[in-house]
Amino acid sequence: MKRRIVALLFALLATQLGALVNPAYACGCGAMIPDGQSRIGVDRETSVVRWDGRTEQIVMRFSVGGDAHRAAWIMPVPSRATVELGDGTMFDELGRLTRPEHKTRGYFWPRERDWPFSSNTGDSAGAPMPGAAAPPVGVVGREQLGDFDVARLTATDPDALKNWLESNGFKLPDRLATEVKPYVDQSWEYVAVRLAPRDQGKPLRGDLDPLRIRFDSDRLVYPMRLSRMAKTPQSLGLYVLADHRMELASPIGGSAPEVTFAGTIHPERGPLAELAGPEPVFLTAIDQRFPVPGRIDADHELRATAEDTPYRRAIYHDELLTVGGVPVWLLTLGAAVVALTASAVAVLRVRGRRPRAAGAAGLEAHR
Repeated sequence: MKRRIVALLFALLATQLGALVNPAYACGCGAMIPDGQSRIGVDRETSVVRWDGRTEQIVMRFSVGGDAHRAAWIMPVPSRATVELGDGTMFDELGRLTRPEHKTRGYFWPRERDWPFSSNTGDSAGAPMPGAAAPPVGVVGREQLGDFDVARLTATDPDALKNWLESNGFKLPDRLATEVKPYVDQSWEYVAVRLAPRDQGKPLRGDLDPLRIRFDSDRLVYPMRLSRMAKTPQSLGLYVLADHRMELASPIGGSAPEVTFAGTIHPERGPLAELAGPEPVFLTAIDQRFPVPGRIDADHELRATAEDTPYRRAIYHDELLTVGGVPVWLLTLGAAVVALTASAVAVLRVRGRRPRAAGAAGLEAHR
């Protein structure tokens, strides 16, 4: 019975988005189930996550490739969600706030591209309804947001779902039904999105418009489990806005997460300021890669670190140490040669005086 409910639920999600001819389905954050005619894949998923301890907001943007003209994807959420279009300029501002510092560090001895090993001189660069009876098939809401047809759905009665599905003639891959089972067990809801660009002749490619999803949650969670269905390596970028510096509780089957920025920000205007709120907020930027998506075994949970330690990446540019355009190593070597020469001359002078001094003493004794 459980498997039947799961399968029927996913069929409802897909068909509520509208009948797609030769579609490519994108499930969760990056997991794709293409048909035999077209393909689509998420090259990178970047999200801004704002959490105040009670409410979570996710502004999500996909960078996609392939030749599909239409697609659909599903995002599980732990509670009732609202959806609206996001503002892509937010990502540009975050990119500026978190960009690495460029620093210069000197080195003493000449390297391959320095004189005398080369005739040229140059630098080498270093390297986010209690109490009420639920209907058997629930469409919480449906909105057209730009190129997105968004349906927010619930389902409780497998018989009602079965009747509805039979009348629509929809078939669902078995594996997709299996992957959603943990969310069904936890009574999560779903945001289902149909991507159908108004320019029908244009395939889904590049950066898609972001969506802003909001729901209540007493813990900071980022749904990732359905990404295990992706067939190509996945890349995730999270900008997390919270009261403290945040960290991933587990890599969930991906590579070790990398913190690329941590620090307090206070944007004064624009979409980022509207999301962050009027008070300063701590921003943690995290990058992670999933070379083998099939190893993803859970959703991301984030927690506060022990200390709000700031961090910013640095890119070092190495320069040969010079004084007045002259390499320090050459000046040092020259000074050493001069010092050694002076010492040698002094020693020779001392040795030259000793015989004469001894001879003068002998003459005096003879007298």
